[in-house]
Amino acid sequence: MTRDIQNLNNLYYKTLDENFNQALTFFEKDTPLEKLFEMLKNGNIVQKQISALKINNISNKNQAKILTDNLTGQDGKIREAVSLKIYELINENPEISKYFYEESIYNTFLDAIIDVNANVCRNIIAALKLLQNNEEFCLYFSKKLVQITQNYIDIVKKTDFKDGKYKINKEVFKLYWCLEAIYEFVNYIESDSLKGILLQTKNINEYTIREKTAKILTKIHDDRELLKIRAELKKDKNYYVRRF
Repeated sequence: MTRDIQNLNNLYYKTLDENFNQALTFFEKDTPLEKLFEMLKNGNIVQKQISALKINNISNKNQAKILTDNLTGQDGKIREAVSLKIYELINENPEISKYFYEESIYNTFLDAIIDVNANVCRNIIAALKLLQNNEEFCLYFSKKLVQITQNYIDIVKKTDFKDGKYKINKEVFKLYWCLEAIYEFVNYIESDSLKGILLQTKNINEYTIREKTAKILTKIHDDRELLKIRAELKKDKNYYVRRF
């Protein structure tokens, strides 16, 4: 039995070393851009992750689609690498934004902002801020964003919160990032829809949700009812909510 365990350990470390050496060789190798996208489409976890990190340009919509397709249904290492790369590419070269303006990509972005990995959510929301020159995208995305936000509000409102006696569930986590995205798209959301969301989230007994609510309200300056809510949250029991 002890020998079997030792053999398994040796196999594990051998595989680990082989994967590391494969990754190092691939990373150091000068690989053509088209090959990187091919690997991102069909490679293994290591190949996809390193391909995403090595890509330095996008020249057509197909490449943008291959990149964004890896934001969902992939290993977390791949999703995080891809989300960071999308942000970096658009930030460094705003001209390539045009390749991401496609409805199927918008829907992938909606899934990515509620990823279980907070870094993916953060990176994609940062990238989405850079795509706001396209009004059609902003209107489509914000409408869908309102829908999924309301869905998670409905779920979270049924949660029995007891301070210090529960773990943050995945629906709260997703609602948190939906609200963070709303903060960035608030100017594209119909006022009644926005008000309907904030009137509900201000009362959720999870301070991170009220905190995001208060943050969104810093962008509201002409609605008496919402300004009243902001004043109410300024007196919240939680410092992170009150600071806004």
